[in-house]
Amino acid sequence: MDEYMSTVRVWGLSCPGFPEEVSRARRWTRDILRGSPLTDDAELIVSELSANAILHTASGCESGSFHLAMAVSAQVVAVSVTDDGGGRTAPKVNRVEHQDQDGEHGRGLGMVSALAHRVVIHESHASHTVTAELFTDEHPSGFPC
Repeated sequence: MDEYMSTVRVWGLSCPGFPEEVSRARRWTRDILRGSPLTDDAELIVSELSANAILHTASGCESGSFHLAMAVSAQVVAVSVTDDGGGRTAPKVNRVEHQDQDGEHGRGLGMVSALAHRVVIHESHASHTVTAELFTDEHPSGFPC
């Protein structure tokens, strides 16, 4: 990632809804952010959101897919995952659930929320998009993040 970027750069990736595509999404994230201190957090966020799309929505059905977008500037990395909708419930970052501590599921969005500086969920009749923003230490002068 070029530390002297003055504009936002945007990438996109569409993946079939197969579990092995989550590792492809992680590699894609790592390749784009190579050298950034935000790489590990962004990769984990993409992994969680991609897995959630496959496990909990129509993205994991036979003809399903999920879509990633990443916007990178000197101040922020924003990663979005859009699913095919059709889940039992919409994703909710602020929903507190009492989960079995030994359970294998139920903590992904909480982890995303803990890693990201901001998480935004957009719902439509056909899909959900979860966007996680990670801020760098380089804030524009005069504008606190």
